[in-house]
Amino acid sequence: MANKSGYNYHPSIASYQLYSYLCAVKKRYFLYFSYKGTAYHGWQVQPNGISVQEVLIKALSTILRTELELTGAGRTDAGVHAKLMVAHFDLETDLPSNFDLVAKLNSFLPNDIAVFKIVEVQPNAHARFDANARRYEYHVITSKDAFRNELATRLSHQLDFEAMNEAAQTLKEYRDFTSFSKLHTDAMTNNCDISHAGWTKQGDEWVFTIQADRFLRNMVRAIVGTLLEVGRGKMTIDDFRKVIESENRCKAGTSVPAQGLYLVDIKYPESIFI
Repeated sequence: MANKSGYNYHPSIASYQLYSYLCAVKKRYFLYFSYKGTAYHGWQVQPNGISVQEVLIKALSTILRTELELTGAGRTDAGVHAKLMVAHFDLETDLPSNFDLVAKLNSFLPNDIAVFKIVEVQPNAHARFDANARRYEYHVITSKDAFRNELATRLSHQLDFEAMNEAAQTLKEYRDFTSFSKLHTDAMTNNCDISHAGWTKQGDEWVFTIQADRFLRNMVRAIVGTLLEVGRGKMTIDDFRKVIESENRCKAGTSVPAQGLYLVDIKYPESIFI
């Protein structure tokens, strides 16, 4: 049967083509991995330096023999580490069954990036927007250690960690954290719901742990830098409150170095997983 243009049209072929198109709906996968951020210009692809995202995209595209995009759960700055990070990517097929993709990736990737698992999720699941909690740690050492220069921040002066803990608890009373945000970002709001914040001693390290539904750019490093002002006795608990209430980044302390910061967990609702 020919149409007006002379093209031979066959209903059964057209139906099969439509069926094939509908069946070619992409499948979405979450990639769970960790990285030591020392050698990278952060998570996101940068024009002036190597990024974790760039390295992972190259590895996945090479092994799967297809160009793909990788969307992370958030951004980490240059030198920041991740004990657990999540990113999603799409494929038009199932994962390969003839080899272990996780093992293949780990053999392809450099030693400072390690993949844990890959899981299928709902087609509209999003690594960034569906995350309902994120947790960070900031690691501080108080003595010189030649093996941890890139993994923690060394502070040589005495700190009042009890006062710093008391100040940290006040964070849960507030929502607007403009005072701890990098200036001129594209964030629609500076509101965050902090569910946990506090310092603990782990061996010979002091670790600040903070969990919230979302974080602003540079937020954790600015909070820690301001808490250190409390620990040094240069700021009272009331002063710390006033910094938050001022909604002015200039009132807060200096951001601490990147090497002590770790993204350690990201939580998602069970409903997005298949």
